[in-house]
Amino acid sequence: MNTQEPPIISDSLNGRRALVTGGSKGMGAAIAARLAAAGALVMVTARHWVEMADPSLFVVADVRTPEGTRAVVEAVHQRLGGLDILVNTVGGSNAGPGGFRAMTDAQWQADLDLNLLGAVRLDRALIPGMIAAGFGAVVHVTSIQRRLPLFDATLGYAAAKAALTTYSKALATEIAPYGVRVNTVAPGFTQTAGAGGLIERIATGQQISHEAALQQVMDSLGGIPLGHPAQPGDVAEMVAFLVSDRAGSVTGAEFVIDGGTIPTV
Repeated sequence: MNTQEPPIISDSLNGRRALVTGGSKGMGAAIAARLAAAGALVMVTARHWVEMADPSLFVVADVRTPEGTRAVVEAVHQRLGGLDILVNTVGGSNAGPGGFRAMTDAQWQADLDLNLLGAVRLDRALIPGMIAAGFGAVVHVTSIQRRLPLFDATLGYAAAKAALTTYSKALATEIAPYGVRVNTVAPGFTQTAGAGGLIERIATGQQISHEAALQQVMDSLGGIPLGHPAQPGDVAEMVAFLVSDRAGSVTGAEFVIDGGTIPTV
């Protein structure tokens, strides 16, 4: 009879090189901080400069554009020499209220570039290095709106996140044989500056109070059974797990962090 204890799998990310897009605030900043705390060397990219302890690990770039993507890829190769972890956190929408009638071609393209195509371009440029190394972990931050879309102000965002989820599943299947894992994290209503911006746009567009706009969003989602919105740190903890060796057999999965908003059977 074998009484040997099973080995303990470490959650340490020591020696791992990571890139977090949209890492200057909100969920992205929380994720970057959590990975760094676990020992990873973390590069952050965002459209606007923020102060960091090591400025060489911050890249000002707009990943909505091919040019911005190229700038990030060049920085990764020059400063990190490649990647072990890629977390695509960038997302959001500046579209106003009004549903499908109000969405212009430009707004549709902007939402697709920000919430889908930026991740696709970075994956295409950076995952081949992981495949060559036979190791890597990718996480795409999506949204529960891919299942519960809010048509009034985030229709394009919801559609793009749904596309990102489908793409992620196919990507996970394609590259799993090479030792590279891909998973998605789908937050529900989370207390971030982006969520606050959505509330303000709805309030302004409908000429209602901030509190009424917040309640409208909560009601449209069906409420939060747990009783409170998620925090950026909740998402960061899930991402840290998924990119660690503890999740070594997890790929092609979606993890929802919504306080019970999405009904399940």
